Amino acid sequence: MLYDHSMLWPALSPLAQRRQVILYDQRGRGLSESPPDPAAATIEDDATDVGALRRALGIRRWDVLGHSWGGGIALLAASLDEAGTRRLVTVDGVGPTSAWMTPLREAVSAKLADSQRGDFDRITDAHLEQPDSEIQAAYSRAVYPAWFADTEMAHTFTPPKVTSATGAVILARLRRHGYDWRSRLRALSVPTLVIHGEDDVLPVSVSTELADLLPRATRLTVPHSGHMPFWEAPEHLFPAVESFLAAPMPGSVRRSV
Repeated sequence: MLYDHSMLWPALSPLAQRRQVILYDQRGRGLSESPPDPAAATIEDDATDVGALRRALGIRRWDVLGHSWGGGIALLAASLDEAGTRRLVTVDGVGPTSAWMTPLREAVSAKLADSQRGDFDRITDAHLEQPDSEIQAAYSRAVYPAWFADTEMAHTFTPPKVTSATGAVILARLRRHGYDWRSRLRALSVPTLVIHGEDDVLPVSVSTELADLLPRATRLTVPHSGHMPFWEAPEHLFPAVESFLAAPMPGSVRRSV
């Protein structure tokens, strides 16, 4: 929600061996311009932009992959652009409602070492409900070590400090008001692969709820992986994604975003 596309590249480069991969920066993040009024930004705006990007590139249909909050954006985007979405993949994506937020914080708290708890303990839920880009950035970095099943690998990948006024507004609004996408997702007819690391601090039950809700979903848990299976378990993740996307569908365009 805060970072640009470089967080997923070259992590997703194995997908580019057989297909075109398109990565982009959401509004107000990376090299994309901020919306006219960042204070009014919503996750629905991010979702609408996905279909707009497809049309701007002249692509009739494509496959969409989203990770974490990007999984939520991908789900909403597909629901808004079903005709242009061939297949959908979520990787450790957020749930269909905001009910996962409290269990996630509890799981992160249990996972972090004492030496890693400074900003995490300082930043409360009340802080996160405010569109303060510095607070949102600090919290994102504070929870990062907990995303990995392998604690040693957590030391290898340290995210940069990135602030985004647009991303902070969207995150704060989602935390403050919550969300419920169930009615929209029940109507989503796009074939979907729901992938979740079995050791993710984002509860694995989130993927179960999501897969049960979507009419055409297949669920896959990735062993020995936390929230970042493209780093921790690429030997499981990429063959599964490729197999799902490569399954024949008449009239498909073999491209991925």
